[in-house]
Amino acid sequence: MSEFQTIGLVGRTESESTVVSLKRLMSFLEGEGYTVVLEEGTAASVMEHRVRVSKKEKLGELCDLVIVVGGDGSLLGAARALARFSVPLLGINRGRLGFLTDITPDQVEQKVGEVLSGKYMAESRFLLDMSLTRNGKPIGEGSALNDVVLHPGELIRMIEFDLYIDGQFVYTQRSDGLIISTPTGSTAYALSGGGPIMHPKLDAIVLVPLNPHTLSSRPIVVEGSSEIKIVVSDHSISNPHVTCDGHDQIITKSGDVVRVHKKPHRLTLVHPIEHSFYEACRSKLGWGSSNL
Repeated sequence: MSEFQTIGLVGRTESESTVVSLKRLMSFLEGEGYTVVLEEGTAASVMEHRVRVSKKEKLGELCDLVIVVGGDGSLLGAARALARFSVPLLGINRGRLGFLTDITPDQVEQKVGEVLSGKYMAESRFLLDMSLTRNGKPIGEGSALNDVVLHPGELIRMIEFDLYIDGQFVYTQRSDGLIISTPTGSTAYALSGGGPIMHPKLDAIVLVPLNPHTLSSRPIVVEGSSEIKIVVSDHSISNPHVTCDGHDQIITKSGDVVRVHKKPHRLTLVHPIEHSFYEACRSKLGWGSSNL
């Protein structure tokens, strides 16, 4: 008997192709005797079904496995909501890049069937927790599987902030912002900003400055257990925004303190047995292959 008996489904509801894959996946799972639970937003797009419907957070309590149909953004959203429940996630790619959602739509029955029969590999990934305080009082918080980003918002203006790592002052920087990324996020926005690619198994965080006003400012890789503190400078000519995986946007003010550290709960990503991080880099990032 499979260790996964109750399967939650989450999909990118605005995509017609996602709905097609969801229906195909539901038919396969029900035909194989599995219990299917649809996330409530997803269920609204999948007409004429008879399966249980649940809030996204509740899937973590009900399910042994959650399958996300969509792009990396869909999986990031599911990860933020479900990490504290320790329910593993499996991704079917209906987006563009698909670094985290690695099963193609035409492989649904084959690859999902293999996973459910025990032929899979599991990876543990950590998330980041972000909190913002103003005059010592909490203003907002969020979590991210990819990155926490300090940026100018809609106005393209240079911002100024002080950076501390584990209580030690690092620098005062004037730039377009700062990306604080996990290894998972190192192949996303941090990569576009000039950061290094980090293997998912690394226990490290990378800080990537965005267009710093000095040629000597470079990405810094620190221990995954580090606490990062950003203090928004009184000299900043704009009010920087803070986002977590591009969501949970908070507008800061001068003197605000942003703290980022590793989330205590880890996420388990499930992949087909032949999954390779380096193959994903080759195919998704267009790396050249050797002819030797």
